[in-house]
Amino acid sequence: MNWETESGSFALGDFAVERGGVIRDAHLAWQRFGTLNAKRDNLILYPSSYSARLADLSWQVSPEGILDPTRWCIVAVGMFSNGESSGAAETPDYPALVTVADNVRAQHRLVTEMLGVDRLAAVYGFSMGGMQAYHWAALYPDMVARAFVVCGSARTADHNKVFLSGLLRTLEAAPEHIGNGRFSSEPLLALKAFGHIYAGWGLSQDFYRAGLYKSVLGAPDLETFVRVNWAERFSQCRAANLYAQAHAWFHGDISANALYDGDLARALRAIKAQVLLMPSETDLYFRVADNAADIAQLTSGSLRPIPSVWGHRAGNPSASPADAAFLKMAVGSLLAG
Repeated sequence: MNWETESGSFALGDFAVERGGVIRDAHLAWQRFGTLNAKRDNLILYPSSYSARLADLSWQVSPEGILDPTRWCIVAVGMFSNGESSGAAETPDYPALVTVADNVRAQHRLVTEMLGVDRLAAVYGFSMGGMQAYHWAALYPDMVARAFVVCGSARTADHNKVFLSGLLRTLEAAPEHIGNGRFSSEPLLALKAFGHIYAGWGLSQDFYRAGLYKSVLGAPDLETFVRVNWAERFSQCRAANLYAQAHAWFHGDISANALYDGDLARALRAIKAQVLLMPSETDLYFRVADNAADIAQLTSGSLRPIPSVWGHRAGNPSASPADAAFLKMAVGSLLAG
């Protein structure tokens, strides 16, 4: 079965960000799957996750997948500093902090100006994409019908910040670091160390105990798995982009704006969308307890933890059919309702 696909770049011009500074000649990379209907009411926005490019998102889009492009028009959009949209590594005088909210405000322009849509059927996101879905629902409550937050949060938890601090300090310790997350050249040793740190957080203790890196992912041993799947992967990224996105993640908070003045409960209560929170039971930084604490403040929120040993990766289950089936069922149920 075929469906329309299209990709492009949306020009934002000089884009001012909320904490000061301007992204010069800013643009967002996007990819569309499926067709916008005559009523323009079947759009699902699909923001990218940490370090992900658009090609990393497309596996979830198919009639048999989590997002069906024969029923919905799905537009994937790259975060700032994902390597395709404007980013710290490619843009002179890039602002010191480009927040999750800045990403959402830029996406709002793409949705309204390029697509001519004034109400989203849903925003679906994993990890930092889930944070963006949460921000969409809080910043534009009248515009979002459903928000799928997969292994994400409304506010970055303190323990999560400890993880991110370790990543940021590793990049800052590189001799190539010249300050403010900028580098004279790519810090290859620091990027390898960055990947090794991430490998201990992205997957759970139960995943490693079960040896799934060998039995499912086919690695001959632990050393090879960490090197190929983590160290080499992050070594292909630009350090300034990794730093900028981690900095945005560290400061993630749907209430950190003039609308809510840091009052998280008020921001949650303002959300009108049907919110489905799907943390992984074994995620080490987006914890079930953090999502559970939000439920009492959400007008229409439900919590469905993913029963998985895949840790954070349960929310992006390209190698775990059981987790993918769980997400497909949960998402399909809310979209059908």
